[in-house]
Parts: sequence; structure tokens; C-alpha cells
Amino acid sequence: MFKIMKILYLKKYMHHKNNNALMNYKNISYYIIQNENDLDKINLNDFDCVYSPCTPINVSKYPNTKFIFGPHFSVFPEKKQIDLITSKNVIYTQPSDWVRDMWKCNPICNNIRIETMPFGVDTNKFNEIHSIEKKNIILIYYKSRKPEEIDFVLNFLLHFNYKIKIFNYLTKYSEQDYLNCLHNAKFGIWIGRHESQGFALEEALSCNVPLLVWDVKSMNQEYGYNYPDITATSIPYWSEICGEYFYEKNDFEKTFNIFINKLENYRPREYILNTLTNDICENKLFNLINNT
Repeated sequence: MFKIMKILYLKKYMHHKNNNALMNYKNISYYIIQNENDLDKINLNDFDCVYSPCTPINVSKYPNTKFIFGPHFSVFPEKKQIDLITSKNVIYTQPSDWVRDMWKCNPICNNIRIETMPFGVDTNKFNEIHSIEKKNIILIYYKSRKPEEIDFVLNFLLHFNYKIKIFNYLTKYSEQDYLNCLHNAKFGIWIGRHESQGFALEEALSCNVPLLVWDVKSMNQEYGYNYPDITATSIPYWSEICGEYFYEKNDFEKTFNIFINKLENYRPREYILNTLTNDICENKLFNLINNT
């Protein structure tokens, strides 16, 4: 990177993890506004692009300005919003490929460029401080799945003398408690729903915690919601060095045994350091802007 990128950042809403990543990118300078009407008061030629994660803008008013939008417009594309931002000088972003592809398949998005742009994981905060031999906690992470699925896993684990710590996304928890657990977790079992990026899971990997993931195949597996049967995953960022995953209850015990036998061979932090650091994700943003 040879220069500081200047971005006009329309920040009405942004997921705090996404925003934290942006603010820690080293080669980007932000000018933050809260209202799209302020665009007309600013010389947009002073910026490399306008970034608006959640607010559509009538880009036809600014044909010479580059715009990056997303990922917070809506779960599925909405025609009124997409029509406003459809232009050759626009990219709409999603944090991972499966969500990008879901949007691309929608006819509403035929004339708009949609690209994958993940946000960096805080690998300095979410780090490894103990070797696996010194760790004694088993992390169980549960997010919006059928109650009988978590019950099945917990009943299975009764056969072992594990010290278990459960984190339920819906009942909330403190990040410090989560980090303390990750620093002492020998491994984790993940029972989650679809994720566009999945920061909590990536933070576990960044702490070098191998994971056994009960993955999903469809958005409609999110408990309590009525999403259509659209192909999805809870691990959009994953490698075989992160652990193991399975889809069906009948495959749990077999996969668990494979996972335990290979436990000391996994290198999940290595995967995150090669894929989702702030520097890597900042470079992806740079490239998107330069190629808009």
C-alpha cells in the first residue's frame, strides 16, 4: 500500500465488530458523517470513496464518486434500495461468499456488482496464552438451534469428566468471560445457525481453540425464525486445520471421536492469521475501492 486511503464513512449503523476492524485498519483515514444529506455539503473529490454500510444513497446524483455499500441493508435484497444504488461506480459487499451468492442469484441484483468483503479479527486480543496441555475447559457455544440439539450434545458429554462452559448467544454474555474461557479452552463444540461472517467462532479459532461444529445446510435451521430453505453455513471461513464439522445428529459421535484423536494436530489460529487479520481484510477493501 503506497498511500493513505481516504473514505467518507456514512455511519448510521454498523455492527460493532465490523466497525472495530475498520477503525484498526492502519492505512485508511475516515471522515464520519451520520446523515446522507451531508453528502451535498462535502467535496466528494477529496475522498477515494463513500462507504455506507446500512444506508442506500441515490448514487445517480454522484456519477463521479465511488461507492461501497453493505452489508447491513437487509437480510434479502429489497428492490427499492437496490434501485437507488445500481450504477457502474457501486459495489455492494457481503462478508462471505455464500451470502454474496445468495444476493447475486436474486433477479433484483442483476445489474449491481456484489463482492465479498470480510472484516478483520482482532488477533492481538483474541490470542493464545496457554498450550493445549494446560487447558482444561470445554467450550460449548449455542446459537439459535433447536433445544433438543444442545440437549443431545450435553447428554453425550455426561459420559466424560469434562469441565464445561456454555455460552448461549440469545441469553448474552460478557466478552471478557468469553475471552477468559477461550484462553483456557482445550476445544469447543459449536452448535450455531447460519453466519454471514461469524466473529465469535473466528475469535475462538484466533485463540487457537479447535472446534467441532454442528453445521447447518439451510437458513431455515435457525430456531424461532421462518426463513426459506436457502443454502447456508455456520462456518463461511473454515479449513481442515480448524477442526471438524458434521451436519446430522447421527454423525456426531463418529466425528467427535475423529476430532478428539486429532486434537493436537489442529492449528486454527494459523488459519485466521492467514485469512482474516486486519491487514489482510484492509487490503481486500483497498482492492475493491481501486477496482470500482
